[in-house]
Formats: sequence, C-alpha cells, structure tokens
Amino acid sequence: MPPITARTAVWPGKPHPLGATWDGFGVNFALFSAHAERVELCLFDKTGQRELERVTLPEHTDEVWHGYLPDARPGQLYGYRVHGPYEPEEGHRFNPNKLLLDPYARALFGGFKWSDAHYGYRVGSTREDLSFDRRDNARGMPKCRVVDGAFTWGHDRPRPVPWNDTVLYETHPRGFTMRHPDVPKQLRGTFAGMSTASVIEHLKALGITSIELLPIQAMADEQHLVTRGLTNYWGYNSIGFFAPEPRCMSTGVLSEFKTMVARLHEAGIEVILDVVYNHTAEGNHLGPTLSFKGIDNLSYYRLMPDNPRFYINDTGTGNTLNFAHPRVVQMVMDSLRYWVTEMHVDGFRFDLATVLAREPYGFDPGSGFLDAVRQDPVLADVKLIAEPWDVGPGGYQVGNFPPGWAEWNDRYRDTVRRYWRGDDGMLPELAGRIAGSSDLFEKRGRRPWSSVNFITAHDGFTLHDLVSFNDKHNWANGEENRDGHSANCSWNHGVEGETADPAINALRARQKRNLLATLFLSQGTPMMLAGDEMNHSQGGNNNAYCQDNETTWLDWSRKDPGLLAFVRRLIALRKAHPVLRRPVFLHGKDTAANGLKDIVWYNSHGVEKTAEHWRNTQARCIALLLNGHAGRHLGVDGQPLTDGVLLIVLNAHAEAVAVTLPDVPGGRGWRCALDTRQKDGAGEERMHLAGRPTLVDGRSVLVFTLVEQPGL
Repeated sequence: MPPITARTAVWPGKPHPLGATWDGFGVNFALFSAHAERVELCLFDKTGQRELERVTLPEHTDEVWHGYLPDARPGQLYGYRVHGPYEPEEGHRFNPNKLLLDPYARALFGGFKWSDAHYGYRVGSTREDLSFDRRDNARGMPKCRVVDGAFTWGHDRPRPVPWNDTVLYETHPRGFTMRHPDVPKQLRGTFAGMSTASVIEHLKALGITSIELLPIQAMADEQHLVTRGLTNYWGYNSIGFFAPEPRCMSTGVLSEFKTMVARLHEAGIEVILDVVYNHTAEGNHLGPTLSFKGIDNLSYYRLMPDNPRFYINDTGTGNTLNFAHPRVVQMVMDSLRYWVTEMHVDGFRFDLATVLAREPYGFDPGSGFLDAVRQDPVLADVKLIAEPWDVGPGGYQVGNFPPGWAEWNDRYRDTVRRYWRGDDGMLPELAGRIAGSSDLFEKRGRRPWSSVNFITAHDGFTLHDLVSFNDKHNWANGEENRDGHSANCSWNHGVEGETADPAINALRARQKRNLLATLFLSQGTPMMLAGDEMNHSQGGNNNAYCQDNETTWLDWSRKDPGLLAFVRRLIALRKAHPVLRRPVFLHGKDTAANGLKDIVWYNSHGVEKTAEHWRNTQARCIALLLNGHAGRHLGVDGQPLTDGVLLIVLNAHAEAVAVTLPDVPGGRGWRCALDTRQKDGAGEERMHLAGRPTLVDGRSVLVFTLVEQPGL
C-alpha cells in the first residue's frame, strides 16, 4: 500500500478540551500521550473502510498532541496512529501499524472484526509480546466519529429522587426490549426501544423510580468469545468511556440516547449508568492494542514496579487503570461530567469500585479519585453507587466508602437468602440487615440509604432460578461450568430446575414473594433485578455474561398477573409508609408520647426479644415493629414524616407458628396489609386482636398496621 499523505489543512489548535471538538467552524483534535514521539490523525471515508489521509498533529503542549482541521465536519471518521518506542520491558508498547481509538471519542462507527492484526506483537512468536507486528489492523477496527452534540432538551432538568424514596431497577436495554411484543422489531434491543410507551408504562406501574442500566459505554467482545460464537452481553469490557455502545443504537446518532433519557425523565424515572472505569478491553501483556495501550501504556495502566512488561491485575480481567496518574483521573472525571451535563444521566454505579480508590499502598477512602468526585460541583447531586470490592489484596471494602456514596451490600443478599433457605442462627444477622446495616454504614454521618439492598442482580441467579436450582448450570458459556459462583445460598425446594409438581411450584412462588417482601420492607435502598417480577429464568446460568440470546432476554409471555400485582402492591406499601424508609438509623432510642419505641423486635410470643432470645439458633420467626410516631422526622419541605405503626412478621419455619401480636399502648388491634400467602399479597379487612395468637403459615411474611384508638 503506498504511503498516505496529508492534503487537509491543519492549524495548531488547542490542547484543551481533549478529544475531537466541533466548534461550528472546524474540529479541534487533542490527544494526551506523555511518551509518544509523534501522533498521526487518520481520516477515513464515510464507509470507514478506506483511509484517506494521515495528518500529523503539529503541536505538542503539556504532553497533549493537538491540531485543528478547519475543513473537518461532524460525521468525519477518524482514528490515531501513535509513534514511540516499542519496549514492553520498559512499559512502552507504541506501534503505529495499529489504528487506535480516541479515548475521548463521543461516538464509534462500525464494529470490531477480530484478527491477529489487532495485537502489537506477532501472535505465536516464541518471543511473545517482545516481538513486533507490522500488520495494519485498520480494516477490523471501529472508527471514531466527530459529533455535533446539539439537542433540544426542552424542559428536561435534573429532578433527583431523594435517596430515601429511591427504588432501583437493574436492567439491560437489549435484554429488556428484545422480546417485548409492543416494541417495533427494528427498535428492539436499543435505547429507542427503551423509549417506547409500553416499556415506560411497565416501569411506572411497578413504582420504579430509577433504572440502573448495565454498561452502555462502548466495549469490545473478547476474541475467545467471538471464536465460540458468543458476545459479551453484560458489557463489562469497556474501550470507550464517552461513546455509547453502537449495538444499543438503532440510528447511530447520540440523540437516540438523549431521547430515551428525556422520556424516562418525563415519566419521573431516573437513569443511572453502570460504568466500568477499573479496566479496559485490552487485557494483559498478551492482549490486543486497541487504544490506551498504544497511546501511552505506561501512563494509563498500573504496571508491575519491578517489571513493567506485566500488568497489575486487581480486576481479574488482565489490567487495571492507573488512578495514580492525574490524566487518568481527569479522563474519568471528564467522562462522568459529560454523561451528566451532555447526556442528562442521574447517577452511576461503579463496577469494582475498590480499584478506583487504590493508592500504591492499597485502598484509601481518601484517595485522589474519591476526593475529586466528592468536591466536584457537577457530581454533587447525582447518585454514586459503589460495587465495593475487587480481586486485589484487601479488596473487600463494604461499608468503607466515604460519605456521599451508596454501596452494594452483598452481606444483605446472602443473609436474606440464607434465612429463607432455612439456615440456623440467622435471626441476629437478619435483624441488622433489615434495619439498614448500621454496623457497616453508620459512621461519618452516613445514612441508611448508603446500603443498596438486593436479593438478585445481573451477576448470579435470577429470583426464579434462586428458588429453582441448588447448583449453577453454566455449560452454555463454554467453560465447562467452571465459571460463576458456586456458593449461591439457593434452594431448589426438592427438584433441580423446572417441575410440574404443583406443591413445589406453589412453595417456590411464595418464597419469591417472601424474598421480595423482605427486600422492600427493609431500611436502605432496594434494588430489584429486571424480570424478577415476571418469573424470568436463565435456566440456572448464574454467569450469563456472554449470553446475548433468549437466556437473558426477558420473555414477556411469562408474566404472572399475580406476581406483578404483588410487586406493585409491595412497592406502593413502601411508598405509602415513611417508616419503611427512614433517613436515620433506628436503634430504639426515640419514643412516642405513649412510650413506644421507634423500633422493637418481638419473638413469636409477643415479647420483646432479649439477649437470650437472640441466642436461640433454632428460632426462625420474628416480628419487627416500626413506630411512625416516634422521633422527629421531616421531609425536604419541612413537613413531618409521621406514620402509623407497622408490624412485620417473618416466619421461615416450614410449619405454621402461632404469633402473638403485641399489645401496644394506644392500639385497638392489628389489620393485615400484606400477606405473602396470597398470590397478589392482598391483606384482609378484619381486625386481629392484640395480645392474642394469630396463626402465621410456614414460610410467609405478613405486614400489619395498628388500628389506633381515636384521638391518637
């Protein structure tokens, strides 16, 4: 191929902002690389297949290479070739034969076509990555696209849902819409599909306040998956932190994502993005060269101090981004601000967030990145959720993130699962989790909402599978069932997988209601997995990351009207009772005028539990009283958040238990507001007398409201 020469006019341009910026007259290109010797901007035709020109960026200011093309316009496709030393043992992996993606690209065009040309070294060489590959990989690379970000947002403004009122719903735009009967076929699996009226109405009818989308930033399928005919469905393999994933777009233009956000906002629903800033799709020293590795490997990645040829792997994916470098912190902060200011998202869930807070000596809640986030005015009002663990040393940090952060609470997940499975000795731990996990989060002024409570999430069994399988069944992933967690705290109730046995199916259905009821009746922030309200099953696959097919796509024909009605009733109950979502931890220290404490735990005899009661490892029935009259709780508008008195009875025994409903001051009796023995959870109108036993069936949850004496 003859040399490609530059014919386009190029001016000096500016080193800021990074990326490709259209200003209405031309496009400024700026790329950070501290160790490059020369940077070429490669321009492509509209098909992305023919490289038209290579323009050497003329200026180098403060480690940023930049140039301005007065004739460039939105839609222009481009990439970079970066010249410098190829010295892996010194941490440098420059190879100008490899077309590289701009880390700041706002949009990508085309997809990856895997071949050995994507590797900076000769695959199969005895010298491995110390060899050098001279093949051009441009034909197999997606191209960056210059965008015009103009969009008419109308009256869309940030309307953050208070944490206390938040109901999270984790979903995937592809899996949620691919089989939805009311979504036009050409829109299924896309942001446009998520914008359709029937999809939004489903979320509204449930009572969801905030959807948490699995990663939608640009990513690359791993080559070993492509070889097996699979794809990375979950998307935890990012390669671009500013660009939406092209597979989630029906039109290829940014307005599609923005329209989705605007329509969800119009319905009162927040949009939270699951973001993956801990690693990239470039893998370890034997991984491909797609972007960061070829731009400035030594700056972007954490390398072994004694041998920078190799990568520190605190993520389990082969590499770890280097948050000790100011330009890496800047890139991630710029990305977060971009999604908030330009795309109007309402928050972020950070995958393997412990990585982001790692300093050379380990995890630090006062790390440079966490400090940067905490003081940033753009991020001050958005929701920040940490997955508080990674696979590095000291990586489990649940409860240790700083103020302003919420955290996924796996202690909650495992405790609730084990309790309803019938494990011994779970009541003390269960009580702590239901009450907001103060042992983990009550410090530095943090609130109960800091605990994101969940029973199921994308990673693990669905709710249906949790009650249908004892063991994982991940054979379709092609890893001989070795992948995924083996300890799931699940119970198949007698038969592994689907069964026609009506008794087992009835018990499984009730257990689903019990698990959901526990979730939404707990203090903290509830998160529900999409599809759990419609019996979605993955066939026992608890690691369906590579199943972009019927395994993960929600089957809307499985909808159970009773279960849907139950979830709606449950979320409505939570919204109707402020006492279920208190902004402070309850410890029984506040009392109402009649002396009744704000929180009381009772045994089945209606007696407040003592230390001796808590030590009974065979006890599986417990009652929790929440007094809405105790304490001074005000809303943001200054209005009192008063409530009645609720009694939540949980019985994980296999057999029925006669539970004495406590006789409390000012009460005439109790009325059942929720009953998991009923398919739709409906309670009953009749009043249960206080101080009298009420039969509570085995494996069930009942919620009672106090019928109070007049004048109270």
